[in-house]
Amino acid sequence: MLEFDNQKYSYSSRRNMVYARKAMAATSVPQGAQIGMDVMKRGGNAVDAAVAMAAAMPLLEPTGNGLGSDCFALVWIEKVKTLYGLNASGVAPMALSADIVKGKGFSKMPKTGWIPTMVPGAPGGWAELNRRFGTRPLAELFAPAISAAREGVPVQVNVEPQWAKDSKRIAAAMEKDSAPHAYWWQTFMKEDGSPYRAGDIFRWPEYADTLEELAATNCESYYRGKLMEQIVAFSQKTGGYFQEEDFRTYHPQWVEPIHTDYKGYTVCEIPPNGHGITVLMALNILKGLELPREKEQGETYHNIMESLKLAFADTKTYVADPRYMKTRVDQLLSPGYLAARRALISDKALEPKAGDPRCGGTIYLCTADEQGNMVSFIQSNYNRFGSGIAVPGTAITIQDRGANFSLDPESDNYLEGGKKAYHTIIPGFLAKDGKPIGPFGVMGGFMQPQGHVQVIVNTVDYHMNPQECLDAPRFQWVGEKKVQLEREVPAHIAQKLADMGHQVEIVNSNLGMGRGEIIWRMEDGTLVGGTEPRADGTIAAW
Repeated sequence: MLEFDNQKYSYSSRRNMVYARKAMAATSVPQGAQIGMDVMKRGGNAVDAAVAMAAAMPLLEPTGNGLGSDCFALVWIEKVKTLYGLNASGVAPMALSADIVKGKGFSKMPKTGWIPTMVPGAPGGWAELNRRFGTRPLAELFAPAISAAREGVPVQVNVEPQWAKDSKRIAAAMEKDSAPHAYWWQTFMKEDGSPYRAGDIFRWPEYADTLEELAATNCESYYRGKLMEQIVAFSQKTGGYFQEEDFRTYHPQWVEPIHTDYKGYTVCEIPPNGHGITVLMALNILKGLELPREKEQGETYHNIMESLKLAFADTKTYVADPRYMKTRVDQLLSPGYLAARRALISDKALEPKAGDPRCGGTIYLCTADEQGNMVSFIQSNYNRFGSGIAVPGTAITIQDRGANFSLDPESDNYLEGGKKAYHTIIPGFLAKDGKPIGPFGVMGGFMQPQGHVQVIVNTVDYHMNPQECLDAPRFQWVGEKKVQLEREVPAHIAQKLADMGHQVEIVNSNLGMGRGEIIWRMEDGTLVGGTEPRADGTIAAW
């Protein structure tokens, strides 16, 4: 189905793609992938492996996710040849409103403190994946993370700068109100007040204790038991908005994946409130444009950038909790509407504005098993450590997903209690002619749809193998006509884009350019994977 050269690596890379016959697991920290592989070697399936990895990643990479994260998943079950979608994103506390936020002097949602916190969905998502498709009990799946938390794990290289940077953000929040953040500081900073560095051993016995509680109750304690009571009590004591009923009524949702055809391949995403639809819109705009034969041309970058900018202008305007969206998914994906958007693209950079379609800091992991099952899974705090709030005695750090709400009453994404926010995390999945090819993802806030589109173009248009695909230098549109290019982008392309009207910035750190993983299943059943050179991960293969 896919055509690529496994000996071709056009970009500077220290990695080769990896083959496996029976199973494969990939994520941004080596130990995480190994945990998933151990599960499959003991007879567990791809879903079991994904859940075990998800439970370990808050320990292995706390700068991206935690026990207070949200998660989304796309799950291919070979036996019934069906792709399932799981939305385990949370909702705003019923006691919170836009008027309260404005009354505290905010003109937009903050990213620290209790205001941007929402009921976390990740533990419920783990339990629901296990209930529907798992073959092993949660106690067994959580055991590797429990052991590692008590023994300690070394901090990885690319985690260090994120830990250091975010500690400054949370230190600033503590100066304004120390009560919600004091336990976070006690947990994540060393005794001398400095952040953990690469190679330091991070021990977190409370994390192990809470995982044991979650396993013993199938995660019910988090929503309708002891852990919920601890979260709510701390919230109410330190100025938060959570009430017990916010948790008691929460359940993850199974959703129908959305998809589009891109040059004979089916690209699948989670529907809103996630912004995976941005990927599908951009690809539909892009497929009507002519791309140069060679990837590293200014016109290639320009056409991808312009397609993404137009798609983002719409999704930032219209995507919200689907119960509140006035614009339907089919309207946003309408061929006629996207053709009209495509017609706006010229040889000059545009400053995108939303059209009217009604007229007509995250971790990613993927797994594949011997039976043909595959999982694309993403889990996130949003801004690295999230809200900077940790609940004493629980190891639960709370995300700040509510930061993406709007305070404009005309917006579909207007903050209301009990509502889901616009969400940036998106797992991806690729298929062809009804047959699965495999999971892929690129984590990193608003870089995620841009990373997905660049991965798909590299794969489909330029026939790159999965490692070459991830090695390729990336760009990121950051608003108006501003684009960031990795320093590996050839200078002549940067100059060409500047000549076309783009405001070009060359970034020296690639940590903000997304971190991805890919697993493809070939026609003979062989698995082949690539892992992100911008992160610390390796692929575990069997």
